[in-house]
Parts: sequence; C-alpha cells; structure tokens
Amino acid sequence: MSLVRRRKVPENERTQVPDPNPDGNEKDKKIIDNKNEIQKSQKQQSKWNCVDSCCWFIGCTCVVWWVLLFLYNMMPSSFPQYMTEVITGPMPDPPGVKLQKEGLKAKHPVVFVPGIVTAGLELWEGHQCADGLFRKRLWGGTFGEVYKRPLCWVEHMSLDNETGLDPPGIRVRPVTGLVAADYFAPGYFVWAVLIANLARIGYEEKTMYMASYDWRLSFQNTEVRDKSLSRIKSNIELMVATNGGNKAVIIPHSMGVLYFLHFMKWVEAPAPMGGGGGPDWCAKHIRTVVNIGGPFLGVPKAVSGLFSAEARDIAVARAIAPGVLDTDLFHIQTLQHIMKMTRTWDSTMSMIPKGGDAIWGGLDWTPEEGYVPSKRRQRNNVTNEDEKTESKVKRVNYGRIISFGKDVAEAHSSEIERIDFRDAVKGSNVANHTCRDVWTEYHDMGFGGIKAIAEYKTYTAGDILDLLQFVAPKMMERGSAHFSYGIADNLEDPKYQHYKYWSNPLETMLPNAPDMEIFSMYGVGIPTERAYVYRLTPAAECYIPFQIDTSADDEGRCLKDGVFTIDGDETVPVLSAGFMNAKGWRGKTRFNPSGIPTYIREYDHAPPSSLLEGRGTQSGAHVDIMGNFALIEDIMRIAAGAKGEELGGDLVYSDIFKWSEKIKLPL
Repeated sequence: MSLVRRRKVPENERTQVPDPNPDGNEKDKKIIDNKNEIQKSQKQQSKWNCVDSCCWFIGCTCVVWWVLLFLYNMMPSSFPQYMTEVITGPMPDPPGVKLQKEGLKAKHPVVFVPGIVTAGLELWEGHQCADGLFRKRLWGGTFGEVYKRPLCWVEHMSLDNETGLDPPGIRVRPVTGLVAADYFAPGYFVWAVLIANLARIGYEEKTMYMASYDWRLSFQNTEVRDKSLSRIKSNIELMVATNGGNKAVIIPHSMGVLYFLHFMKWVEAPAPMGGGGGPDWCAKHIRTVVNIGGPFLGVPKAVSGLFSAEARDIAVARAIAPGVLDTDLFHIQTLQHIMKMTRTWDSTMSMIPKGGDAIWGGLDWTPEEGYVPSKRRQRNNVTNEDEKTESKVKRVNYGRIISFGKDVAEAHSSEIERIDFRDAVKGSNVANHTCRDVWTEYHDMGFGGIKAIAEYKTYTAGDILDLLQFVAPKMMERGSAHFSYGIADNLEDPKYQHYKYWSNPLETMLPNAPDMEIFSMYGVGIPTERAYVYRLTPAAECYIPFQIDTSADDEGRCLKDGVFTIDGDETVPVLSAGFMNAKGWRGKTRFNPSGIPTYIREYDHAPPSSLLEGRGTQSGAHVDIMGNFALIEDIMRIAAGAKGEELGGDLVYSDIFKWSEKIKLPL
C-alpha cells in the first residue's frame, strides 16, 4: 500500500492572510510575551545549583557570625562572668586577688621556661616563597602562613637533616619577652594567666623573665647557635643582683623541665662545654625549681610521634577521614610532610622514654600493674573522692609500648614468636616518582625492612631505641650525640661530664644546693597514652607503613582506639612526672647527693562545668593546668617566700609512691 505525503509549502510560497482583528492580535502578543517572561524566570530558578547553596550558606554563616560578634562586643565585660555565676554559683576570686587581700608581696624573681611548641618562632631570613614574612611569626599567633603557603612553611620550619641546625638561607629564631609564650594562639593562654596573677602582688617585667629558646634544637645547640643558655644565666644573675639578693624561682613547663635540668649542669660545668659558673652557682642563684608537667623519664607519645607521625588524636582523625591525611590533596600538609619536618627537630628525641625496661616494664611486668581507672562524680565542678571500680580489671601489659595486633598486646610472652629485626636486610623499594619533595626514611627501608619490623611483634622501652635506629638512622645519629636514655652505674665516671647525659635524671646528679627545693607539679585523673596497638598499612608509593590500629578496643584493659591509657595529664604519665621526686631524688641518693628537698603536688582534674567557664580553673590537662587556680596559688606562695612544708608537703591522688617502690633502682 503506497502512502501519499503532503508536500510542505516553502516559506517564500506561503500566502499571508490579513488579520481581521489587529487590536485583538496585539493583546494576544502581550499575553504571549508575559508567558515567555514567566517561563524564562522559571528556567533561571531551575538552574540553581549546589554552588549557589554553598554561597548562601557561607553568606548566612558570616552574617550570623558578625551579628554575634557585634553583640559580644556590645555586652558588658562582666556579662560572661555574671552568666557563669548564675549557672554554676559564685566564682572564687582569682589567686592573685585572694593573695593580694592576704597581703602577699613579690619577693623572689621568677623565670619561666616554656616547653616544646608553646613558644613563638619568627622568621629572620628565608627563601623567595617567604617574601614579606620578615620577623613575622611562623610558629604561634594566628598560624596564617600555614594555610596560605603550607609547603613553604614546612620548608622554613624544618632544620637541616644532617646538622640539626639552620638549613642554608633560612634563619628562624625564638620570639623574646613575656609575649613569646603568654598565648600560644589568640585566646589560647599558656603563661598569661599565671603572669596576670603574679602581677596582682607586685610582679612586673623586671622581676619576671621568659627564658624563650628555639625548642626545635637539641639543648646544647641552643647555646651553640643562639647563646640561649648564656642568656638565661646572665638574666638570672641580673635579676638576683637587682632584687636585693633574693634567689630566683624557676618555673619550667613540659619539655622545659628537661631543658632546665640540662641548664643546671651546663651552668656549673667548665667552659667551653659548660657555662663556667662554678660548682656553687645554683646554690647562690636558685631558690626553688617548680616543675610543671615534667616528662622527666620521657613519654610514650614521643615514640608514636617519631615512629608514625601520630598519636591518639591523629589516629582517630585519620580513621574518620583517611583521604585528607594519607594523600597529598591540594598540596596541603600531610602526615608525610609532618614526619619529614618533625624528624629534623632534635628536641623531640629528648622525650624518648628513659631507663629502659627497669623503669617502664618488660614483656610481662609493669610498675603500674593492677591500675584501676577512677570513676569520678562531678557536681558543681567539685570532684568527689575517687570511687574505684568494683570489677576486677584485666591484666594490661603496659611494658609493651608497641604491639603489632591486639592479640599480641594481650598474649603471654611465651606465646609470642618474635623474629629479631636488628640484622634484617632492608631490601629495596620502587623508585620515588610521586613523592615529589616529601621524603621519609621508610622509603629507604624497602619492603624487607618493613616486614622485619612487624615480625618482631612487640617492643618494650628497651627495644625502642633499636627500633628508631632501624627506621630513622639519620635522626638517631644526630640524637645519640645529644641525648642518652640509660641508667648510670657509676655517676663518678668522667663520661657523664658530657652534655649528652645532662637532661637524663638517671644519668646525672643534681647540683650541690641543699637549701634549694624542687617541686613536681602535674595533673592526674585523665587517661594518658602509655602503649599502642599498631598494624601494617597496604603498600603504596610514598607512604607511612605503620599506623595505630583504631579498631582495637577493650574497655576492661583501658584500650581505646588502639591506645592503652594510664593515669596522667593526657600527655605525661604519672610515672614519668612523679618518679624522681617520689623516689629517685627523695632524700640523699646518688642522683641527689646533697639531699635537696623534693615535693610532689598533684592536681586532680575537674573539667569545666559549662562552656562559659572556658578551659576551667581546676583542669589537670597538660597545658590547661597553667590556668588551674590551686596550682597558681601554690606557685605564688612559693614566689612570695613559702617553703614546701608551709604548703603542706606532698599532695598526692595517684599511686605514684606505690608504683615507684616497684621499680628496683639502686639509689
């Protein structure tokens, strides 16, 4: 059947029929035009996409933020305190106000010694990428350059991997004055609260000195490069001479405790290695050393940081968002960049655990054996007496600082088959094509060396040095020239006159200053990292082969997110902060031949009761304790002339004395 198609009339052949109603046609055109405009607007609305939504969200957030900021600046300065008192009850007077009412006055000059990462560093010379940053802070403050030019920032914050000093063409130096460490970042205090309270009883800049130094360097190198130790010596001598001969009260915090321990040996040692002050310099110039959160015997956290550039918080973040930290996304700082940078900081090696298995425990024993975490009831921010858990806690092998697998961490040592890694052939890895400027010594180990590390299964404090020597030989070569981690057999041996031993309290003697006092003040009641469960990660180019296994959990063994915890201040375990004052230096010992009195003051952690209270006034956390009213009051009384017995002697909540007795150390 054929189909007939109708021919389409060409445009030029079409006849136009005249419109019989031209007025009506114009009205129709207007209606059609209105419809077209409506349709166009609807189409434009339908083109709204996620970018527009994001812009609106950011805009609304900014508007709300500025409105809140405006309202905050308009409110009276006493309003936050008023609201806090409405919620929690009347706030106690700050220690400065309280002691001012009691009539306390400034007496001894005060020296602050900041710890690692809490003091500011500024740029004095840099490469082209750092133009415009002369004398701007690279560390501390707003950290703006981290976000603007992260790789340039990493380059300038790193030290030379061979010498541990400045790389060619770069000079980063410590900020000086009280502003060097009063605030770590805007609104985040370190020393500011203590300084403000001391000012209440008459202290000012001529009677307070911030002994700032470049905390990245080894302790002796701060003198070699910057003469930092000499500056501390000169300032203490000046302050004592200009304050009626009153000796100085020294207040080190965190790693600053080890730094000042090194200083006390350096200042009395003969030149050129030492400061040439003579054997009685400390006795003449130092009244009291008040150590806050001191890692005297090191911290396990330093091991995980050097081994895999992580601790519990980083491991948890890595598990939540692995793509951000494990890849070089948008050239931002990754763990590889962080590892490359921090492994050039020799100071980190000062906090590797000291004393080996004799202090930290072996495969099947630990001084903290039987530790039961406390359950505290908080009401109105007041901590009640500890209530020990009734259930029997499971055995925890804290001596195994690193274990590959949860089963290895829990098994008896007789059930663990270990293959020694020390003589293992490291093998070879594929060529470095994608790492660009990111370098880690794991890349030089090869797959054979990585496998050997995992096959050793578990590492105690006695194995850690060999482990780090195997995975980071360049770092440990520098570290072994500046630090030591053993226990001295004979402190009269001339070898202990070398500066590498001066920051290890187990390999050096305190100065001959029987009138001096030494306090160890630290927080307790916070789960603190003590040991780790690790796993191997899948092989990839430019990767860190070991990670904390965040899937490992056991509440009965204080294991969470792959980390075994113990009592401490969240960074330093009680054992490290308290052992020397509890036993090693208590009375006349070979480490304290003149019998300098020692005291322990523990501060039981109580978190803030509300957000309005900020970081709290009863915190025992490693940095937040610097705002603890009880600690500040104790320090102020010491600065005003009080002795340890007048403060009430020891104040202890933990089992530090019990644990110390389990350590069989010849004294």
